Amino acid sequence: MTYRAPIKDMLFDMQALAGLQDLAAQIPAFADHGLDTAQAVLEESAKLNEDVIAPLNVEGDKNPSTWKNGEVFATPGFKAAFRQYVEGGWQGLQHPEAYGGQGLPKTIGAACGEIVQAANVSFALCPLLTDGAIEALLVAGSEEQKQTFIPKLISGEWTGTMNLTEPQAGSDLAMVRTRAEPQGDGTYKVFGTKIFITWGEHDMADNIVHLVLARIPGAPEGVKGISLFLVPKFLVNADGSLGARNDAHCVSIEHKLGIKASPTAVLQFGDHGGAIGTLIGEENRGLEYMFIMMNAARFGVGVQGIAVADRAYQKAVEYAKDRVQSRPVDGSSKEAAAIIHHPDVRRMLMTQRALVEGCRAMAIDAAAAYDMAHHHEDVETRKQAQAFYEFMVPLVKGYSTEMSLEVTSLGVQVHGGMGFIEETGAAQYYRDARILPIYEGTTAIQANDLVGRKTVRDGGAFARSVAAQVEETEGALAASGSADALAVRAQLAAARAAFVEVVDFIAANGKANPNAAFAGSVPYLMVGGNLMAGWQLARSLLAAQELKAAGQDVAFMEAKIATARFYAEHILPRCAAQRDAVVNGAGSVMALPVDAF
Repeated sequence: MTYRAPIKDMLFDMQALAGLQDLAAQIPAFADHGLDTAQAVLEESAKLNEDVIAPLNVEGDKNPSTWKNGEVFATPGFKAAFRQYVEGGWQGLQHPEAYGGQGLPKTIGAACGEIVQAANVSFALCPLLTDGAIEALLVAGSEEQKQTFIPKLISGEWTGTMNLTEPQAGSDLAMVRTRAEPQGDGTYKVFGTKIFITWGEHDMADNIVHLVLARIPGAPEGVKGISLFLVPKFLVNADGSLGARNDAHCVSIEHKLGIKASPTAVLQFGDHGGAIGTLIGEENRGLEYMFIMMNAARFGVGVQGIAVADRAYQKAVEYAKDRVQSRPVDGSSKEAAAIIHHPDVRRMLMTQRALVEGCRAMAIDAAAAYDMAHHHEDVETRKQAQAFYEFMVPLVKGYSTEMSLEVTSLGVQVHGGMGFIEETGAAQYYRDARILPIYEGTTAIQANDLVGRKTVRDGGAFARSVAAQVEETEGALAASGSADALAVRAQLAAARAAFVEVVDFIAANGKANPNAAFAGSVPYLMVGGNLMAGWQLARSLLAAQELKAAGQDVAFMEAKIATARFYAEHILPRCAAQRDAVVNGAGSVMALPVDAF
């Protein structure tokens, strides 16, 4: 099966929802980066990923990365593909021109990210982690660190990693025990073990730049005593050339359910005298800096969910059009027909399509908010855009990755028994997707962020302001008056009302009864993500109606309208059930004594 990048849908979202042309008009740095640029960039991205990177996806599943004597060798073909990727400038797409990047908006970068993730999620994890390292250094690195490391990361000569997790410290970073001892010359010696380090060792680049959380002697206990260090695989000489091998070694890689070609490394720092590192930013502010990297990665993992789900949807459609089985129930044919003619198969395909398109629209709109927050000249505009983007990150990450499990599972179901057979390929997407709601913060961690930082902290005020924006779209749907618009409006209004009820419950109980609030944290996230995706599809419907009336790509616009209505009628109603679980079901979550399990 050949992957085809959904360029038309992405451009529609950029034009109709994200307002890319407005970004180009309002932000001088993006003046030349409107829709024409977006189309040209996406088309080039599609060529590389469809022709070079996507064909390696199955190969990586069958022949994963291998470890031998401390060295890791990528799947055959990956190294050459990575060289094409970085030589094409894709690593630096949305990074500053001052360091060798292209300075494009994240709105375009997010779409390109989806394309490479859909082509080969194992491959794409390497540049994803490098993006995070670049962002962390841009914000917190010294001028020397920026000049020494960022150009090499952007060029792809070096890659980056994020080192948080330890055997005893998973999501609870207060338990980090890796230590960093000052040497008196501005460097530190780092000692400790880090696990689950994505692309922590490989042969695709000359150097690997590890960003490592560790404690300096005498630092406060807990997360307030964590610092961030830059620890390269090879030390870097004053002239920028590579020096001696650092004392940072890969002692093993994991054997996994999915994303098998992506080496997940156990790294040992300091077994031979100490790994030399330099402090990033100030002492004891490491978690703050790492959150820059984590938020970049969380958004990126949400896009991974959309990407893998779209790949599964495309494969399911192809199979459903080819697989002949049973006569249609409406008697339209006396012969057995392709299964795409059967109502339940159509329901599954429409569910896949609607979820993917809804989450894609949500992510691209959020990326536009990021661009406004970081580049707009008006302070208040930046502030509001930043608040919106921060509210959306746990929804993009949490909802889109949970969505990917549903969509890839439906992909297996559409294939029937053949979906359970590895040779058909449907199962790989299911297996690859299973990690997405776990790494870079589980769904519960995203939900806890949504509850604590994004809702309880301001009493739900910002969440209600987002609901007010949804209500404005309901007014536009009513004014439209079409049957499709009115049908969508009814469901959108009901979902919004459910969301507001949940927000009120969470805000009221967050401090007074935290167990009740956090028992409903994941259902709250699912209500929020569902509503945000449905809202963007409702906006899509309005835009598609106008463009259809103008005679623009009528078939595509009709498909957008039909997809938006399906989402409204089949997926938005889930919000009511989730609302009931949050508001009425908190007590039963904690009712059973621990000893009874």
